[in-house]
Amino acid sequence: MKLATYNVNGINGRLNVLLRWLEEAKPDVVCLQELKAPDGKFPRREIERAGYGAIWHGQKSWNGVAILARDREPLETRRGLPGDPEDNHSRYIEAAIDGIVVGCLYLPNGNPAPGPKFDYKLRWFERLQSYGAELLELEVPIALVGDFNVMPTDLDVYAPERWRDDALFRPEVRAAFAELVATGWTDAVRLLHPDEPIYTFWKYLRNAFARDAGLRIDHFLLSPSLRDRLTASGVDKFVRAWAHTSDHAPVWIELDNG
Repeated sequence: MKLATYNVNGINGRLNVLLRWLEEAKPDVVCLQELKAPDGKFPRREIERAGYGAIWHGQKSWNGVAILARDREPLETRRGLPGDPEDNHSRYIEAAIDGIVVGCLYLPNGNPAPGPKFDYKLRWFERLQSYGAELLELEVPIALVGDFNVMPTDLDVYAPERWRDDALFRPEVRAAFAELVATGWTDAVRLLHPDEPIYTFWKYLRNAFARDAGLRIDHFLLSPSLRDRLTASGVDKFVRAWAHTSDHAPVWIELDNG
């Protein structure tokens, strides 16, 4: 299985980019973030014509997550992260596909920090850790996939000294990610590439992509049984060079059939 994640930064405005990539890369399962569209504006027909079933959790102008599955329909198992009934952000959706539970997430950015948005981010991390522990207790193959808005280590950012006070790199956020992983998850990309600078996001400003001034903020966290099935990972960096593209590139892993 080829499992991918892609922050599309507006699914309707960049639909041609998404469809082109789906045709070229042919991932089996795709987690999308930042749809920036309400449920009724999700391009279901175009996605279906590309050969994918889909579930989605949209929101006007902001956020939004979706899971696509090639030649099949994802079976939705959860919509929204538990732990705060007043949280109306569309940031989590979950499905069962071919015996694997896939949780697609878009973790809050948190800037400016400190402040209310940063506090919300840390609370969201706490909720994710709590729910993640419940998932691990099921002892089934599970992947938490998406834009976590955190660079876990200095290796995951082109110029660490410039990001120390940013909400994506503050020590509280890196500690929250490390605590989440320590409960039993595996950072799939870093497992296969322990010492290699790998980036998944480049700002539009200051020629960042051409300079390879990037960040690794899109991650796959695997349960123990999925860790044993991990065989490969990569970043489709070429997509970031296309016209009218997202500031993220698609990231993927490959899992054997178990």
